[in-house]
Amino acid sequence: MSRPTPTVDWAAAGRLAGTLVPAGTAPSGDEAAELVATLRSSAVRARELARRAARLDHALESPGARTEPAQVLVVDRAGWARAAASSFTGIAGGRPIPGPTAQAAGLLTLLATRVLGQYDPYTGDGRLVLVAPNVLRAERTMRVPRDDFRLWVCVHEQTHALQFAAAPWLADHLRGELAGLLAEVESTPATAEAGALLTGVVRALRGGTRDQWSFLDVLPAGQRERVERLTAVMSLLEGHADVTMDAAARAIPSARTLRRRMEARRSSTAPGDLLLRRLLGLDAKLAQYRGGAAFVRAVRRRGGRDVLDAAWASPEGLPLPGEIADPAAWLRRVG
Repeated sequence: MSRPTPTVDWAAAGRLAGTLVPAGTAPSGDEAAELVATLRSSAVRARELARRAARLDHALESPGARTEPAQVLVVDRAGWARAAASSFTGIAGGRPIPGPTAQAAGLLTLLATRVLGQYDPYTGDGRLVLVAPNVLRAERTMRVPRDDFRLWVCVHEQTHALQFAAAPWLADHLRGELAGLLAEVESTPATAEAGALLTGVVRALRGGTRDQWSFLDVLPAGQRERVERLTAVMSLLEGHADVTMDAAARAIPSARTLRRRMEARRSSTAPGDLLLRRLLGLDAKLAQYRGGAAFVRAVRRRGGRDVLDAAWASPEGLPLPGEIADPAAWLRRVG
């Protein structure tokens, strides 16, 4: 008789990760207050910069688009772990995610040391979370202008907020795809071990590429297709946000330096970085940024500056997995 598949208690995982994650770079009292204040002010300024650079004006003026700005939270690493656990609960829509709670806590702990910011459309009306010690550590490690870097990071996250505002159906669409995947997994419990399923779900929501996932190899075709559809959407969102960061360069004097050093950070070959990237699928994430950005630039080059509006209009306009690498196919399909 087979044992029941364990499911994640996300609240417990968030609490446990919050106790496990190291605090990170610790500023002095005055420096901490200044860090929080400038991150908040950068997030406010970044919203208008992102709106101009993202070319979402038409979509944001369409019926049903949201106009209110996202709530901004500046947190420490433990706070991000708890917030991320809450976000996973929201996107799952109450449906259990297979996997051990301890492993979920471990993944959150590792991610909490790396994430600079995150837009969460599944909590309240949406919130933008910035991880202060990680931002501080990154700007010091990369030796980049402090104010420019904080604004640049906020442009990326505010672009995500604007994407979900312009496409108010998008959060439910992603939740529906995940619900379908989990329902299929529940009906075929022997397809993979719970730990592999958990890792795969987390990577699907953060983005990845198939050739770096042994997880996908053990899934039936229907489940694999759902994960690949999720990955394609996340590639669009992340690539579009990266393109927007670069388009906002006129307002950020050191933007070229920031891009160059961020790419070096993402591709670091230091042994510790290589291990973390392998554990968290961050090489897949890097491929997602680059592939999505190449897709956005290519469709705009061929179809005009507003051609991407089709992607925010309905689920049918989202790129399919093969179209991220073949922008012409997406243009032919959406007309």
